[in-house]
Amino acid sequence: MKRVRAMTNGNDDLALVLGGGGAHAAYQVGFLHSLADHFPHLRISILTGISAGSINATFIANHRGAFKEAIDALSDIWCNLTVEQVYDAKGWSLAKSLLRWGVDLLAGGLPNTAGPKAIVDTSPLRKLLEGGFTSANGRFAGVRENISGGKLKALAITATSYTTGQAVTWVQGRNIPMWERPDRHSIRTDITVEQIMASTALPIFFPAVRIGDSWFGDGGIRQYAPLSPALHLGAGRIIAVSTRHRPSMPEAGSVMHHRYPSIARILDVLMNAIFVDMLDQDLLGLNRVNKLLDNRSPKEAPKLRLVRAFTLRPSVDLGKIAGSFEPNLPRPFRFLTRRLGTRKTGSFDWLSMIMFEPKYIQRLIEIGEADANARKEEIAAFLA
Repeated sequence: MKRVRAMTNGNDDLALVLGGGGAHAAYQVGFLHSLADHFPHLRISILTGISAGSINATFIANHRGAFKEAIDALSDIWCNLTVEQVYDAKGWSLAKSLLRWGVDLLAGGLPNTAGPKAIVDTSPLRKLLEGGFTSANGRFAGVRENISGGKLKALAITATSYTTGQAVTWVQGRNIPMWERPDRHSIRTDITVEQIMASTALPIFFPAVRIGDSWFGDGGIRQYAPLSPALHLGAGRIIAVSTRHRPSMPEAGSVMHHRYPSIARILDVLMNAIFVDMLDQDLLGLNRVNKLLDNRSPKEAPKLRLVRAFTLRPSVDLGKIAGSFEPNLPRPFRFLTRRLGTRKTGSFDWLSMIMFEPKYIQRLIEIGEADANARKEEIAAFLA
């Protein structure tokens, strides 16, 4: 648990920051399940989500019941989730996508040819979101009610603009400030399914989403300051849940395989480079600022105050344990991934992000709950 400084607005709002990682977001559900068991009526005023974390954040913000009721309902969705509910993994669908990629390469990107958008079709995910917890027009009625009733202060969802290269945070709330930075900015709006689809659009695998005149992809690509939205929205306390395991020195230097790197292994390295987990760096930077400000008098920094932060991350590498669940994937998709070399070099990091396989998801939920229970006394002290 760390203390950081931020602009003060005289409150002690609790914020929940949920990072991305595709299927890894099931780990967050395990943590939230433990939190709800110990604090069934916990009130979280600010919810921010990145990538798949945006689904969890929006669901909680949209639920009209108590915190435990919301988490129980969210757990039910994740425990019953299948690959087919997220993307189309049928053989003909994958073959059609790959054929488009091949034709585009052979055609040399001719202007009259329809270029491929992604490897898989995410229409099932859109259908799940639209039918799961939204109104007919794609807006989240519960979010609006919770904000107007004072239960919720703000919901913020972050995506990456392929048009400008900036991180864009859509914010729904009342009497909240917006922010503008060279690499990121905010937009006040009503959160819809479109923003969630944009934030969860894993590059190459999931298609980009058009909102207005811009195209958007996964929010984790350019989110160099994951705590920024919560701080801008006036959080006094922050619970941040990452889905990335922080390896020890021996783990970081271990040799995974001596064979020539497969496409799957290269994808692992690329995905880890794209989705750099900046949570620890963000906390470190804020903590350094805090130490500097501690040496200044209150008159020199009248608009600054301490913000408490609690962080949780997986105790094990969620990507490494995905290999034992790979045989359960749909056969056509499994055939494709094995052609990329997942089995030859044991490279499952990138695959684990899109492995919405029930047994794997259940395992991640169990790990998240166990990690939270191991730190329950620390969490209780933080929330006291």
